[in-house]
Amino acid sequence: MTLETRWWWVRHAPVPTGQGIVYGQLDLPCDCDDPATFQNLAQTLPPDAVLITSDLRRTVETASAIRNAGLNLPAPIKERALREQNFGTWQGMTHTDFAELPDATPHRHWRSAAYLRGPEGESFADVVARVAPAIDRLTAEHAGADIVAVAHGGTIRAALAVALGLDPESALSFATETLSLTRLDHIADDRDGASWRVSTVNSRIIDFPTVNSGTGKTFERDP
Repeated sequence: MTLETRWWWVRHAPVPTGQGIVYGQLDLPCDCDDPATFQNLAQTLPPDAVLITSDLRRTVETASAIRNAGLNLPAPIKERALREQNFGTWQGMTHTDFAELPDATPHRHWRSAAYLRGPEGESFADVVARVAPAIDRLTAEHAGADIVAVAHGGTIRAALAVALGLDPESALSFATETLSLTRLDHIADDRDGASWRVSTVNSRIIDFPTVNSGTGKTFERDP
């Protein structure tokens, strides 16, 4: 017997900070004023799925916008373990000020190197260690179901690390744009055991602009 549990990972909508800050686990709102993208997501995602978000506002708002666009799912289950990386005292700093810190070691694809833990914060490796057991638990609780998980760039990279058995540094090479879709299927087989299949990574339903020409608002791409 083979049982498939399909994870539909969606990164939250853009955060309109407009000032280039390291936001990590700061509980900021997001901009959901893009009806076409949300309608396409609602039409692409499965209608009978379990809906899960982190407990941060931007994922809850994104999930609500997808539901309002026509995806008739129950209210989301909020999972604190699926939060973005906690950058500790670096959160709220501008990218420029962060880059000038003597102990800052940026990764070319992320705010900091995978094993660098900011003061009072966590490293990306810590994020992988936090997310992995949550994925295992939720996969077991909802075995055989579709799971729509609205989460964060770091969380989705951590899920890819789990699925592919990657070290954290390698997992940071994946792009996870806002409102992109990443699909990971957990396949449990009585004979061959459990494995993951990667169906799509960072798929864009409709590109969301860096600057919304109608509002003039600017959006953050990184945490």
